[in-house]
Amino acid sequence: MTSTRERQRAAARARLEKEMAERAARARKRRQTQAVVGAGVVLLLVVAGTAWLASNVLGDDSDTDSAAQDGNTVQCDWVELAEGERTPQVKDVGLPDTQQSLAGVQTMTITTNLGPITARIDRSAVPCTAGSFTHLAEQNFFDNSKCHRLVTEGIKVLQCGDPSATGDGWRDTDGTGGPSYRMAEENLPTDKRPPYPAGVIAMANSGQPSSSGSQFFIVYGDSPLDPNYTVLGTITGGMDIVEDVAAAGDDGAFAEQAGGGHPKKEVVITDLTMSDA
Repeated sequence: MTSTRERQRAAARARLEKEMAERAARARKRRQTQAVVGAGVVLLLVVAGTAWLASNVLGDDSDTDSAAQDGNTVQCDWVELAEGERTPQVKDVGLPDTQQSLAGVQTMTITTNLGPITARIDRSAVPCTAGSFTHLAEQNFFDNSKCHRLVTEGIKVLQCGDPSATGDGWRDTDGTGGPSYRMAEENLPTDKRPPYPAGVIAMANSGQPSSSGSQFFIVYGDSPLDPNYTVLGTITGGMDIVEDVAAAGDDGAFAEQAGGGHPKKEVVITDLTMSDA
């Protein structure tokens, strides 16, 4: 029989899919409108030949517009959760900017009670996901949260990023938290074998399209996952910490569901930062 929790999750997914479709339609309409307006502006500029028209029509976003025209930015459509989906485990810190950079490399530093873990993030591959992490990090979103899930059989991953997984002990809701928005998946390793080799850091999702949030997993052994999860970057330091946690094992709390359990060796994220490499 389907549990109440499973029905609630199914209903939430259905609402999310409906809202994503509506938002996508609005985004398409908005882009079409912008394209028409942009064409009109160009024509006016050619006819008038005056600089003041560009200033008045285009406003004060010349830097952003120039970057977009140069192909250095991309538009990210964040899907906000409906009121009914905003459980106590959701941490609302607002939305990232819709325009995100495609240029440069970032270093993610995950400071834990066991030491620092670092990763290399290429913004050209994951501009929206990197932009989201930068926004969340600036809001201290991950501070004092625990890595709530470890899997040692089949797939080999340590999962973190639930802001509600805090304090002593574990709760049934640990692993259900995130920000008040979702985003589309990026950089899917459809042409890689294995898709998720040891040393990759990737985004968790609900199994539905455009359901990535804040939860991520560090792969410490080649994992035969389907290529449905955003590859965020590559671990550059601290893999020995993850391996030590894996060696200590898990409590089997999720063995009958998604697999694995809470890590027996506790990992607490005290700080997470994103900086230009």
